[in-house]
Amino acid sequence: MATKPAVRKNTSAIKRVRQTKVRTERNRSIKNFIRTLTKKIEAEVKSKSTDGASALLKTAISTIDKAAKKGILHKNTASRKISRLTRLVNSISSSEAA
Repeated sequence: MATKPAVRKNTSAIKRVRQTKVRTERNRSIKNFIRTLTKKIEAEVKSKSTDGASALLKTAISTIDKAAKKGILHKNTASRKISRLTRLVNSISSSEAA
């Protein structure tokens, strides 16, 4: 019986695999950073630290917007995340004022 010939991989396919690995790792890193920021903001809100939460919120909004701009997050997903975090931080601001 004849054996099957070896599968040829063209150079562009090999390059694409390399690029995909790098981009996937970068995207994963940014998504993890956004999740970490979200958890830190929630912890600050729980401890009722308005200043800390506001500072973290500013960083989170910037990071989420950049991720949406680069296509890591969908623009509506980014908008939803920002909205929820902002409402969360504003909830402690308004409860202190009352």
